Amino acid sequence: MSDTKNLPLLERIKVTGDALRGTIVESLNNEITGAMREEDTLLLKFHGMYQQDDRDRREERAQKKLERLFSFMIRLRMPGGILTAEQWIALNEIAGKDSTDELKITTRQTIQLHGVLKSRLKPTHKIFNQVHLDSIAACGDVNRNVTCSPNPTQSPLHEEIFEYADKISNFLKPKTRAYYEIWLDEEKIVDKKLEEDALYRDAYLPRKFKIGICIPPNNDIDVFGNDLGLIAIIENKKLVGFNFAVGGGLAFTFGNPDTYARLATEIGFVEAGEKTFNAIYEIVTVQRDYGDRVDRKQARMKYTLDKMGVDQFKAEVEKRMGFKFQELRPYVFNKREDYYGWQKDINGNWYYTLFVENGRVLDNEQVAIKSALLKIAKTGKVKFRFTANQKAIVSDVSPEDKKEINDILEEYKIIEHTNNASVIRKNSMACVALPTCPLALAESQRYLPSLLTKIEALLAKYDLSDENIITRMTGCPNGCGRSSVSEIGFIGTALGKYNLNLGGDHEGYRLNQLYKESLDETEILRELDLLFADFKKERKPNERFGDYSYRKIFHN
Repeated sequence: MSDTKNLPLLERIKVTGDALRGTIVESLNNEITGAMREEDTLLLKFHGMYQQDDRDRREERAQKKLERLFSFMIRLRMPGGILTAEQWIALNEIAGKDSTDELKITTRQTIQLHGVLKSRLKPTHKIFNQVHLDSIAACGDVNRNVTCSPNPTQSPLHEEIFEYADKISNFLKPKTRAYYEIWLDEEKIVDKKLEEDALYRDAYLPRKFKIGICIPPNNDIDVFGNDLGLIAIIENKKLVGFNFAVGGGLAFTFGNPDTYARLATEIGFVEAGEKTFNAIYEIVTVQRDYGDRVDRKQARMKYTLDKMGVDQFKAEVEKRMGFKFQELRPYVFNKREDYYGWQKDINGNWYYTLFVENGRVLDNEQVAIKSALLKIAKTGKVKFRFTANQKAIVSDVSPEDKKEINDILEEYKIIEHTNNASVIRKNSMACVALPTCPLALAESQRYLPSLLTKIEALLAKYDLSDENIITRMTGCPNGCGRSSVSEIGFIGTALGKYNLNLGGDHEGYRLNQLYKESLDETEILRELDLLFADFKKERKPNERFGDYSYRKIFHN
């Protein structure tokens, strides 16, 4: 891409920024400010980091004529969301020492650390490297962390399917050595041909790209919310391939009708193995070549797909990969949830899924989750897996070690904490939002727990406490908490105000729709009170709340 003068800043610096190096080193060495240069903050995302500041302290610092309290969020690249005990111990050590005291499980099965000061960025990455972790391409206009159904009890073929997440992540990883040079002091590459990238070239992708792998019948990762979703097809106890779904994406912009949430469209079946990787690669190249590089709000693959048309998009992919998609294979989704408590896989190993509210691993007055998981990690007898719903799994526990791990879970009241969480709370999640996210218009993870307490009281009022209603909150319409594909979705519009969205289905096939705009808490509870009362009275046999609200409100 030679002519960049009419392109947005990010598109220009992707091409001119020396393969994602920019002047990041110079910015790091500037001790006068806690921030990076503007151009470097954009390139930093490709290294898995966002520059942020503590919005709770903006006014205070402005009054004192101090610059904002800048810090950085680091997001790890963890395909499928799995860590060893050694890796968990390292992350625990960083959290509190070089970042906030909290480990954040994201909705894409990885860990974020918040509050890392600029001076501690390089040492933190070196610690990651010592335990074989990195944040390469965890953000930026590249393929992001690849998600996959995490629990081996999901299928006897789980391990085979799960391996695709790591293989796809490595397959689509940028070739530049910038990360290793800047953060790990690798000798700077001299022969630039060694990092030539046939996939990303010099301009990378127009926007971020997300891939998820799902194992029916549980759509636990919200496969249709991805740019590319792979639905594992198992026939005669064998993985035969994947149904491909393209064009998912949940972000939109208030007041811009040209932006919208969209679920992915299934375009065909591809056999497992080499053909699957060929198809993935060429879908990414079509987005690379046809995606909008002028208007970033139109740059996600969902817009590319809609502008080209599904048939033309599919034909272009088929032309590039040299074979055609087969007819879609049948499958069924009948749930979208995590498996709480102890579960056993076909090899006899055990897995305990614990409730972690909104993915916040910390110690508080309710429960000491961070301390419990550290003690479990120090046994060296487990791994940790993370769900796309922000929950943690103590995994790969051998039968002879189960009692020891269970005793720790009981000692720290983790089992009690998990068992006591309501059904609606267990199937809820929220994005980070305030105080660190610069896009947030309203609270999310700090507010949803207290709101759910009041919603739980309403459900109890109508004898609906056992209803598994998927409930999600985001502090803005950017979609990080997948609120647009929930049965009850709260989308922040301003401090204390939320759009109330209803009508998503329980399996993840249908988006919800706007029901009422910019409600405060009193108005939210009043509307839900009326809805729950009518749901109790008017629901059909075995009808879910999402299907009821879709039928009664939007299709009555």
